[in-house]
Amino acid sequence: MRTLGILLALCVMLMLSSCQRQIPADEGEVPISTAAAPSAAPFAVTQSENAAFDPASDPAEIEQPSETFARDIGGDVVEIKEKLFIAQINDVYLNPEDYFGKTIKYEGMFTQYAWEENNMTYYLVYRQSPGCCGADGQAGFEVIWAEGSEQPYPSENDWCEVVGTLESYEELGEMYLHIVLDSLTVKSERGLEFVEQ
Repeated sequence: MRTLGILLALCVMLMLSSCQRQIPADEGEVPISTAAAPSAAPFAVTQSENAAFDPASDPAEIEQPSETFARDIGGDVVEIKEKLFIAQINDVYLNPEDYFGKTIKYEGMFTQYAWEENNMTYYLVYRQSPGCCGADGQAGFEVIWAEGSEQPYPSENDWCEVVGTLESYEELGEMYLHIVLDSLTVKSERGLEFVEQ
């Protein structure tokens, strides 16, 4: 149990940085599904472990006005781009109430973790990022299919496009975030696997 807590805290700390580029759809995409299957999330939502991102702090890093950063969430779809991937992911974790019920769209690598302590498997789409020991961080979200769905998950390290709704859940007294999938599409063209902003 202590190992799970330490790993969850580490995952939260490691997901703090990145960027993303838009990859056009092509014929090599393979849709996985459009529904859901149960799971749990490896990232705890704890603001004390996350540093707030201030887009105005380094204007040289911003190519657009800060209003078009992830904070412009007036629409129903929030697309997390490669350019400020980690900053946008952080904003979701720091301000989840602004994103609940909205459709989140992003790309990354698929992986899964099996936890013997609670007999659960967690599914994650992430990008590698700076971490405590160099490039060992992960920025992304747990993804699940809706309860009762029998949709398949992709293979380890497949590059995927995630489209789904942000929700929270409680496990062992902690609040976690996950994306309940509308679709999980395996793509043939990969984006940046390692992100820094």
